[in-house]
Amino acid sequence: MVTFAHLSDPHIAPVPTPTPAQLLGKRFFSHVSWRRRRMHIHRRDVLDALGRDLASQRPRHIAVTGDLVNLSLPAEFATAADWLATLGRPAEVSVVPGNHDALVRTRWTDSWSRWADYMTCDLAGDGETPTAPTTFDAFPYARIRPPLALVGLSSARPTPPFLAAGWIGRRQRGMLGRYLRRLGDAGLFRVVMVHHPPVRRRSDWRRGLWDGDALRRTLADAGAELILHGHGHAFASAEIGTSAGPAPVIGVPSASALGADTARLAHYHLYTVARTGGGWRLEIDARGYDRTSGAFVASGGRCFELGRDLPVHPVAAE
Repeated sequence: MVTFAHLSDPHIAPVPTPTPAQLLGKRFFSHVSWRRRRMHIHRRDVLDALGRDLASQRPRHIAVTGDLVNLSLPAEFATAADWLATLGRPAEVSVVPGNHDALVRTRWTDSWSRWADYMTCDLAGDGETPTAPTTFDAFPYARIRPPLALVGLSSARPTPPFLAAGWIGRRQRGMLGRYLRRLGDAGLFRVVMVHHPPVRRRSDWRRGLWDGDALRRTLADAGAELILHGHGHAFASAEIGTSAGPAPVIGVPSASALGADTARLAHYHLYTVARTGGGWRLEIDARGYDRTSGAFVASGGRCFELGRDLPVHPVAAE
């Protein structure tokens, strides 16, 4: 039995003051959005409270599914690296990027390279020494933490203003299929991490995963036990039928959100995975921000029996 955590979309505040040159293009519109609305929603004190609660729960591993920054400024990536260090050692935390982490084109050395140790791959190189990425294209990666295997995808791509869509691409999907088959043959519980939801939404043309259909086909063929995502800043639950049975697809609200909409209040999930005679047992416990105490508290839970054709129930705060 093992317990791991999932959080997403921390949108770490505060945002450093951009230079006029840095505000050219898409950053300008995102900066206006941040100043007018989003800076009042994404609170560093809420994110820090989540960190304290997460430390008290002591999960074996932590999955972070993107949007650590807001404007893709070089200083933001450095701040995010410092924040990741508060969660745990790189071997204990796995990260995939989100659309805000690729808001505009940046240099590798100024951006994702600062998180490279949190995206190392255990299936590359000699198979013994984890290999850190050196380019934006070094995805997917697989991290083996028995009985878990976490596979990280990048759906983060720079897009024109007013678009927040993502895509995986044929090369990543091909490697994903090979990784999932290999990890499935090893009898591991396969967790796929991606920022954009791999299920169809009404807003797919502007905010969705443009090759979601192709990704679902890869997952269906290769098999997976759980898919985690962010991006929607809300609870989400769906399923994808795979060769290993129905796989839950779970999204969580932003890890830092403190707004008027209680359904989007900051939460994270704790997952407990255990082997059963017929497959896997997966328990999900939600922990959410309590406005009165300023701390995170238990807010609901669900249980899945995987490997058999059982319905997937929605995950929501209670």
